[in-house]
Amino acid sequence: MNMERGEKEVSFGNMKVFTGVQQALFLVLMLVTLLAVFSTNWNLTYKIGIALIAFAIIFLSTLAAALLQQQKEVKQAQA
Repeated sequence: MNMERGEKEVSFGNMKVFTGVQQALFLVLMLVTLLAVFSTNWNLTYKIGIALIAFAIIFLSTLAAALLQQQKEVKQAQA
């Protein structure tokens, strides 16, 4: 990537953008999803739906946190 103009890359695999409470909530969401998928006797459609909803929540909140952090860094650089 071209990094000449002071551009910064956004890493979505980096959990440093989250607070401890957000990390704990993600872990709980993942555990509940695993329990719902593997230890319940529900229809496969429901299990897939639960897994997709959990993935979407985690992905979108990761994206939002990374974008908020990037905006904060841009504002600090302008000040």
